[in-house]
Amino acid sequence: MNKNTAIKVQNLTKTYKLYDKPIDRLKESLHPLKKKYHKDFYALNDVSFEIKKGETVGIIGKNGSGKSTLLKIITGVLTPTSGRVNVHGKISAILELGAGFNHDMTGIENIYLNTSINGMNKQATNKIIDEIVEFAELGEHIHQPIKTYSSGMKARLAFGVAINVDPEILIVDEALSVGDVRFQQKCLRRMEEFKAQNKTILFVSHSTGMIERFCDRAVWIHEGNIRDIGDSELISKKYYSFMTYGLETTINDSQKSTQEIKKTDSIKWPSLDKCESFGEGGAKIVGVALVDEKNNFLSVLSGGEKVKLLFKIVAYEEIYSPIVGFIIKDKTGVRVTGTNSYITKQTQNINLIKNQENIVEFEFTMPLIKNGEYTISPALAEGTQDKHIQHHWIHDALLFKILSHAEEAKNGGFLLRLEKSIIKTR
Repeated sequence: MNKNTAIKVQNLTKTYKLYDKPIDRLKESLHPLKKKYHKDFYALNDVSFEIKKGETVGIIGKNGSGKSTLLKIITGVLTPTSGRVNVHGKISAILELGAGFNHDMTGIENIYLNTSINGMNKQATNKIIDEIVEFAELGEHIHQPIKTYSSGMKARLAFGVAINVDPEILIVDEALSVGDVRFQQKCLRRMEEFKAQNKTILFVSHSTGMIERFCDRAVWIHEGNIRDIGDSELISKKYYSFMTYGLETTINDSQKSTQEIKKTDSIKWPSLDKCESFGEGGAKIVGVALVDEKNNFLSVLSGGEKVKLLFKIVAYEEIYSPIVGFIIKDKTGVRVTGTNSYITKQTQNINLIKNQENIVEFEFTMPLIKNGEYTISPALAEGTQDKHIQHHWIHDALLFKILSHAEEAKNGGFLLRLEKSIIKTR
């Protein structure tokens, strides 16, 4: 292995046997002709990449894509079915919360346990234990059993140990997703110090913003395979667009797109099957898309752009006074803005025709709101603002991100002004 390489993963595969029924395991083991009763599930499938010393690399992907399996194999917790991993340097890892802890032992006792696993004797641990305890900020709880700890407290202790055993390679699996913001920032500052010391960091996060900000490169894992690898900002945008639309389109600063849509009937509408929804069912929203003036898909915006929000609706009965609207919420679920066609009075006296597709098109200027991730929840009702039938409401149907440097960005709590709304029937 090259002396400048910290981690080299070669043709890594991890499979699990899945059985329909527990008895099938016994049948397979006893069958004289070795008949298979299982299906092979590939948690990882022929994965290869290389991380140089001093690099900070982010691992990104949906839940169940194989990210944690990959880290466990790199750290030696799991063995691969095939392939190999070469590591050059001392590893310290924060994997699943509570992993490596004895839950019946106190925090102090677990510090000694974990440092010994990392090759440190008691005398060496005595020299750093005050730093670990101070970093974890657990107070008197440090003398209590781990089983009494919250997930945030476990993360504090795990991080405190991991960064104080002087590793050459730090591996972090979603440990920053728990705990308060102040502690998260404290951890990131310490990780920045690691970067400055030219140490290697492998970092798993669902936050594309954190991957962009912190990592040099990113590896996108999808269903056990490497979907893409490269510059962290580019890969994050591709991933975010994929999560939004199921397409690997990205919008750069000049608003170029790899997928141009000429007509609404040519749009590859993203699936809404996994979205939570409710309603009486007289009509259903079957497609949602956020596009620019040229009908290019949008998933990353800066605010101030002219945009169109499109809904595809199928009516199962005649809807005589439709109210179509939407709410934009931040990632914590707080309403930022929204509106509907009843308030704007722009689609009055227009019916949704039974058994036909209806396209609702809202045109507006994306407001200048704070940087972050947002969702759009569309709704379709019939009647008036105060008295109506809710035919269909979809929670968090669409995702988008705001990346802006505007000083006048708002926190939310305002009514969105529509420039135009149209209902087309075809």
